[in-house]
Amino acid sequence: MILALESSCDETALALFDPHSGMRGEWIHSQIALHEKHGGVVPDLATREHLRTFAPLLARARAEFDFAHISRVAVTQGPGLAACIAIGEATAKALALALGVPIVGVNHLRGHAWSPFIALHAGNPADFTDALAAQLPHLGLIASGGNTLLFCIGSDRRIVVLSSTRDDAAGEALDKGAKLLGLAYPGGPLVEKNASGGNPAAFDFPRGIGRRNELDFSFSGVKTSLRYLIEKMSPDEVKARLPDLCASYQQAVVDALVRKTRLALENAEAPYRSVGLSGGVANNRTLRATLEREARRQRLEFFAAEPKHTGDNAGMIAFAAWIDPDGTDSGSGMALAIDPSLALNGPDRPAQG
Repeated sequence: MILALESSCDETALALFDPHSGMRGEWIHSQIALHEKHGGVVPDLATREHLRTFAPLLARARAEFDFAHISRVAVTQGPGLAACIAIGEATAKALALALGVPIVGVNHLRGHAWSPFIALHAGNPADFTDALAAQLPHLGLIASGGNTLLFCIGSDRRIVVLSSTRDDAAGEALDKGAKLLGLAYPGGPLVEKNASGGNPAAFDFPRGIGRRNELDFSFSGVKTSLRYLIEKMSPDEVKARLPDLCASYQQAVVDALVRKTRLALENAEAPYRSVGLSGGVANNRTLRATLEREARRQRLEFFAAEPKHTGDNAGMIAFAAWIDPDGTDSGSGMALAIDPSLALNGPDRPAQG
């Protein structure tokens, strides 16, 4: 079994994965309440919280499972907040030494890339290899607070990054838009909540880079457009039009994500067999439904990460350590430095952390 640790930002997480039966246990401590009053993640506070909570989480895990059956320890190696990652790596090294097992470092984005297939494995672990092969090549979209990118998983399971964002990530744009609208942190879910009663066509926001053959994303324009619009409105008007503002703003972000995914499907050198969605923004129901409709329209299977595996979680790290051994850095000399260029091994396209 593989014991995984995740501490790249503001979630302290553990997971125990058995290739023969799936996830045996997942434990997570969220820091949202700690950072909410500051309007965003405070790195120093996040680091201290990881230091405080890893031991209690490990105690809970050990109370439920015998660590003698663990064959590997996996840990997030980046991208993320350097000090937070260092806490996870130090804890993982100590565990690996105590258990006498190898340690592997896993790129956080590789975890997201593979997370939509965790449920496929859980459905039938014995036949997973054949089931996965039937879905490759696979086009995946990672949309989170710190990253937005399109990638391909080939028939050989090699991951190649096709495009990324040139500025803000999709989740970052939603959170910053929420802050401009006076909503609390984390803002993305609150934008979605308010959008449910609004008209997505009420305001016309830009959809990022519009050139036909350009796969890269850009979300700084939609955020700036919202700011200029709000400056022309009174506080009472913003409050009265909040549902329409949220719905229109959210639709602009969703449209940009889906349009680039559609373009990647249309311009593929070889046909894809499936489409995937992962990352924190994958919880957005409008994005999830729109991208699924696009996949079905093109007669492709659609895989979306389960809600518990969309944010920062250790389950995806354990799964990636098993399914993607070429993407891990093993050995007791695992580097503590975070090298963004390792992200997904993309061709000259390091993901933005």
